[in-house]
Amino acid sequence: MSILIFLSNFIMPLMIFYIVGFGLLMKKNIYDEFIKGAADGFKTVISIMPTLIGLMMGVGILRASGFLDFISKMIGRVTNLIHFPSALVPLSIVRLFSSSAATGLALDLYKEYGTDSHIGLTASIMMGCTETVFYTMSIYFMAAKVTKTRWTLAGALLSNIAGIVASVILAGMM
Repeated sequence: MSILIFLSNFIMPLMIFYIVGFGLLMKKNIYDEFIKGAADGFKTVISIMPTLIGLMMGVGILRASGFLDFISKMIGRVTNLIHFPSALVPLSIVRLFSSSAATGLALDLYKEYGTDSHIGLTASIMMGCTETVFYTMSIYFMAAKVTKTRWTLAGALLSNIAGIVASVILAGMM
C-alpha cells in the first residue's frame, strides 16, 4: 500500500518530466507549444462561458426559490417506497446539472446526517458514481459544435440511474 501512496505523490511530476523530456527528444520548442495549447484552451473557456453562467444561474435559482425542495418532497414520496432516502433526491437532481452545487448539497447532508450515516455514505458514493450530464453535454457538444445528440442523453441518464442504484446498494452493504 505504501508503494501506491509513494507513486501517487510523484505521478504528476513524473508526467511533466516525461512530456518535457519527450518534447526535447523530438526537438520541439516546448514553450511555444505550451503557449499555443494555453491559447486554444483559453478560447475554449471563452466559448463555453455563456453555457456555464446559464447553468450556474439556473441551479442557483432552483435552490433559492424553494422549487427544488418542493420537487424533492413530491418525488421523495415515491422514492421512499423503493427505499431511496428522500433526503438524497435533491442531490440526485442537482448532480445532473452542477457538480459544485451537488457538492454543496452533499456537505449539507453530511452536516445534518453525518458522514458515516447511511445517507452520508450513499451521497459520497453517488458523487463518485454519477455525472453532471447536462453540464457535460452542453459544454462538450457546444465546443465540438455537435447539433444531433442522438442517444447521448438517454444513455447518460441511464448510466446515472445505474450509478444511483449502485450507490444505494453499496452503501447498504457497508
